[in-house]
Parts: sequence; structure tokens; C-alpha cells
Amino acid sequence: MANSLARCDDMYLLSRGSGEAILFLHGIPTSCRLWDGVIERISGQFTCMAVDLPGLGRTAEAAQGFRQLDAFAANIEALRIKCKVEKWHLVGHDAGCAIAVHYAHQFPEHVGRLALLTPSIFPELRPFSLFEVLRKRFLGEAMAPAINLLFWELVMRRAAHGNKDLIEMVKDFHAPFGGLRGAWRLMSLLRWGNPVDVLGSIPAMLPQLLMPTLIVHGATDPAVPSAFAERASKLIPNAQMVLLDSGHFLPMNEPGRIANELARFFGSHEDLPAKWEEVAVATG
Repeated sequence: MANSLARCDDMYLLSRGSGEAILFLHGIPTSCRLWDGVIERISGQFTCMAVDLPGLGRTAEAAQGFRQLDAFAANIEALRIKCKVEKWHLVGHDAGCAIAVHYAHQFPEHVGRLALLTPSIFPELRPFSLFEVLRKRFLGEAMAPAINLLFWELVMRRAAHGNKDLIEMVKDFHAPFGGLRGAWRLMSLLRWGNPVDVLGSIPAMLPQLLMPTLIVHGATDPAVPSAFAERASKLIPNAQMVLLDSGHFLPMNEPGRIANELARFFGSHEDLPAKWEEVAVATG
């Protein structure tokens, strides 16, 4: 089960394992390395595939940035065809959830099950406070170097909890934003558009997603409210929700719990209850 890392349709693709295929989609500003701990644990059961999205990891920035989610979905479909996958499960984290929803809505026949972790998918989304500063004209340009340093050296290192493997993961996330122009590359990436415009079509898509769906959220997430996860679980017809005693970076900080939830969910071929009304809290 050796790792395979290659360029596929201008996106870097990591593939490991065997069995039913799962595609992992990270958020902003991480990379496919976000999924290392999860993939390590479940690649004995599944073919785990993870991409670096444009402008992140080892993939070059796309002209449209994250504004055109339909274009991302089309790119993922091209990736599926090139990799000769008939049907795969989809997992998204943060902004990756918005891409996953668009893909599942456009190509439902190629999606087995869907998992949304920290679903940043509603037009009421408020960007992380430091990122909100970078999104403002003139102020963002002036503050970009300081915020870039503060985010990577304080916020993300704190998220790594001193774990050497996680610190290496954060270095991978940081790589596209190093050097003299790195702060402005981060600023450019984060100016992905107005959430009302970019995410405005998603609420109407959710009731049309008929595949079994797992929604996982961190109860102490400071960036995305748990109300987003609860709302998504009510709008998607065949959804269940798990609330973890954790923060924002679930695959990074809770890889064992996430791997267990995904293995259980993707390994089951039974239909879910028509609707879960309860929120399960897992504390370890």
C-alpha cells in the first residue's frame, strides 16, 4: 500500500490503499496532508485519494480562485474519469465541504456516500477574524505580513499541540505562503468572494442530496458554528450528525475518531434512518 503522489489534471493527487475509493477534499489554507492521520488508519480498507486544491499544497493557484465551485466540481469529475473510478465516497473539510456538495449535486450517480466535516457551506459564513482583515482592501495589503506570521506561528502551531508530525503537517500547509510574496499569496487566496454570492446556491442543493451523508462537527470550533452542522443535517434527507468534543481541524487533531467514524459509515451498506434528530457527542 505504497503512497502514490502525482499531478492529475493540474492538481496533485495522493493515492494510497485498496478497496472502495474515497476522495478527500481539504479546506483553506491546508493541503492533502490534512488527511495523513485518517488515511493511515483506513487505507487498509479503502483506496484513499486526496488532492491539493488550487493555490494550496503543491497545486498552482487557479485564476478563478475559490469563486467558481461548479468549476471545481467539473475538475473533480475529470479526475474521477482519468483515475477510472466508477463511484467513490466523498469527504470534505471546511471549504472542501462546499466543493463536495457541488460535486454531489452535479454528479450524484458517481457518489456513494458523503461526509461533511466542519461544513462551511452557508452564505451566513463569517470568515475567521484574522482572515477577515486580509479580505479588506488596503488594510489587508498593509497587514498581510504581520497576519501571515501570526497565523502560522501562533494559530496553526497551537493547533499542532507540539506534536512533531503535526508540526511537519503545518509546514506543508505553510509552504505556498513562505518567502517575500507569501503573505500576499495568502491574502489573494482568502479574497475568494462574498459568502452570499459564492455559497448562496448551496442551501437549495442540500434537500436534493439523496445519498447517505455523515456530518461531523467540533463542539468547540471557534470559526464555524455548530448551527451550520445542525442545519445541514436537517436539510439533507438521509443525514446523520456527530458532534465531537473538539475544535476546527478535526482530521488533524482527531484522526483516530474521524477514521473510526468514516470506516463505520463507508463500510456499512445499510440505509440510514430516515432522519436523525439527535446530536451524538463523542468525547473519546
